[in-house]
Amino acid sequence: MRRLEALSNTIFGVAMTLLAYDIPREPLVTTAPNWGMIWHAYASQLLALLLSFIVAGILWFSHQARLAYAPEANRFAVLVNLVFLLSIILLPITTRLYGTYLDAANVIALYGFHLLLISVLNLILWLIAAVPRRDWSVIGGPSFATLIFFVASMVALFAPHLAKFLWPLAFIAPVVASFAERTGRHF
Repeated sequence: MRRLEALSNTIFGVAMTLLAYDIPREPLVTTAPNWGMIWHAYASQLLALLLSFIVAGILWFSHQARLAYAPEANRFAVLVNLVFLLSIILLPITTRLYGTYLDAANVIALYGFHLLLISVLNLILWLIAAVPRRDWSVIGGPSFATLIFFVASMVALFAPHLAKFLWPLAFIAPVVASFAERTGRHF
């Protein structure tokens, strides 16, 4: 698991760095830009970067906590971890699409379903760790985040612009996790 932890730290680090790789890529204008021109040119990219960076940071923190919680794993858990890390590698791609086409319904849905996929894989990994111990309180945060991303993805199919306002609710997941672990609530 230590090797998996080192691999995951590298993948998260590279993916989180690549989120900003193309910003800014091309010159704005031939003259010196003012603040309004800069904001107009890069606002959508910066907002997508911020959202994805926070999501990746929360998932990295969750991943680290899970690796500490379950320091040993079977082959299935390692394979699910690798698929989870693959989904993290793809985050810069969907973030770039979302930042470029902030108002495109299909891109919003694609980005939302990608966030849902990452969250589901994270929840599965927590379940793999929690089942042998029957410690259901540790899945509170991941369950909450997955629920938010699921609802947002369903909303994205019918009202994509509303989904964008639901995604940040998943940032409450660490608070839910902390509350669940302190109170021993079962989810």
